[in-house]
Amino acid sequence: MVMGQLDTGTSGLGDGLEAALAWWREAGVDYAFLDAPQDWLAAAAPVPAPKAEQTPAPKPTRAAPPVPEAGPIAADRTRWPATLPDFAPWWLAEPSLAPRGLARVPPSGPANPALMVLVPMPAEDDEGALLSGKTGRLLDAMLAAFGVDPARVYRASALPARIALPDWAALAGAGLGAVLARHVTLVAPERLLVFGRSDILALMGHDSAHSALHLRGFNHESGTVSAGFEYDLETLLAKPGWKAGVWQRWLDGGPVGPDAQ
Repeated sequence: MVMGQLDTGTSGLGDGLEAALAWWREAGVDYAFLDAPQDWLAAAAPVPAPKAEQTPAPKPTRAAPPVPEAGPIAADRTRWPATLPDFAPWWLAEPSLAPRGLARVPPSGPANPALMVLVPMPAEDDEGALLSGKTGRLLDAMLAAFGVDPARVYRASALPARIALPDWAALAGAGLGAVLARHVTLVAPERLLVFGRSDILALMGHDSAHSALHLRGFNHESGTVSAGFEYDLETLLAKPGWKAGVWQRWLDGGPVGPDAQ
């Protein structure tokens, strides 16, 4: 059966092709076939499963090296200085007091002074002498206001060198507080004025800097000396208004010097 006809305008060749195609359609052949033989019973090749996306393994991280604990400071107390003239050379030479390579600054002043001024460590601009930079100039102005002769002031620091971010609690546990107590004992001042109370209080074993407002003494090997505890001099330079509180607390502490009652 002829499935369709070409247009009437087609040639005889077209009629023949259409007749041949109609014959194959009636035979049930609707598709083109290849001459190459194929094995239809062969098992189909397995389709590989898609590879699961793999997350790269994390790179191993190096553990931070443990922070070394501060070793004991001048553990052999039999070698500690027994007189004030012996203290400064020992202060500059004892290796456990400061890391090697840092410039150390000695204390200065007379024995049995009217006032001992204590700071945590030398300032950045202290060159050769403690409190010789801008914090020292602030201190000199305060001493003049207090009516204290600078020649009767002993200047000291809890550390001989400037250290970046010192751990004061660890230094206290290593024995620096005991060294400070020996220093005050040898100086034997009439009065002690501490600038940097939170740091020094940590060496004394106090937990909170707020208790400094109620402290009026510093305990050392030979007893207790009248003391005042203030913010560090760098803070007072940055906040001049706080100097009024220092002045008031100084007055509350009583006079200093040969005229003290």
